Amino acid sequence: MSKAIGQPGLTRLLVVLMLVAGAAADLFGPEPYMGLPLLAATPLVAAAMLSFRESLAVAVVACAASVALDIHLGRPVTALVVDLADVAVTSCLALLINVLLTRHRRSLAQARDVAEAAQRALLPEPPARAGDLEVAARYEAAQAEARIGGDLYAVQATPFGVRAIIGDVRGKGLQAVASVSVLIGAFRQEAENAPTLDELAQRLDAALRRDTERRSAPTGLEDFTTALLAEIVPGHDTVRLINRGHPSPFLVHDGDVVRLDPTDPQLPLGMELGELDAGPGPGTADRFAMPPGATLLLITDGVTEARNETGAFYDIEDAGLATRAHRHPRQLIDALVQDVERWTDGPYQDDMAIIALARTPDERPSGTR
Repeated sequence: MSKAIGQPGLTRLLVVLMLVAGAAADLFGPEPYMGLPLLAATPLVAAAMLSFRESLAVAVVACAASVALDIHLGRPVTALVVDLADVAVTSCLALLINVLLTRHRRSLAQARDVAEAAQRALLPEPPARAGDLEVAARYEAAQAEARIGGDLYAVQATPFGVRAIIGDVRGKGLQAVASVSVLIGAFRQEAENAPTLDELAQRLDAALRRDTERRSAPTGLEDFTTALLAEIVPGHDTVRLINRGHPSPFLVHDGDVVRLDPTDPQLPLGMELGELDAGPGPGTADRFAMPPGATLLLITDGVTEARNETGAFYDIEDAGLATRAHRHPRQLIDALVQDVERWTDGPYQDDMAIIALARTPDERPSGTR
């Protein structure tokens, strides 16, 4: 049997109130049959929000109430039959609606399960540790029904250090999902082989372009992927970053939250701008200090572009995240998501993907790079 949707307790209370109000209107109303519309509508309300058994019970009660009221008020048999037919026909339609809704909910649940499985396949949970780093990640869909979207992330220990990517595919639907699949697959392969972070970015860019050519889909200003690549070498106190048009990451350490902006802003992956595309090649990676105890926070624009009721953007640097105790990067992500929820005071405007990479406080660099 189907489960009730919405809030069953409130729905049951509403159904009871409608039955009582319908009976009272029939008994005490200034005109006859004032309560009949309420009695007829009650099974419809129940069918839309309650299970089939409960809806059937409400329909039986409504029909019985219609007959009992007509008998009590001494109405003729013809009136009794017409009133009963009115409520009974509406009840049959309500039960049919309930069956159709049940089938629809089952189909929707199956589609969600498939989407969730696809999401786990595309964006598997990263390992709790990568190299000498503690790792946490989280994906929050803008809509509860949406289990898959254009935000992406991955963390991987490689011969060159721990490498991570976070990105946002511009576009919607299956094309965005296909781009996510291509980019994550390319990252998994090339992160193990590209000797430098710059070379890795170029290989990912080439992979997206090849995929676009195979699909014979023209690229344009709205068909690209913003991405941020990070590389942290064990035993060193720095992080290397390449920013391809993505929101800047943040370093959380010693009560401070610092935004790590790129020195040389670069175009997103897969973007073609005519003659600009033949301009200067990609710049070198930026290097930032990442001492023991620091956490690198990588985000998508679902965080930075979250607005409150006045239209103001959420500001991580003013949120006070670094002043709270976070023993694990998972706690930092949870605190960030809660802050965004409080800021927007409602549903998210966009999907959010977040990665946190934390050096353990007792780690000491063995050299410089």
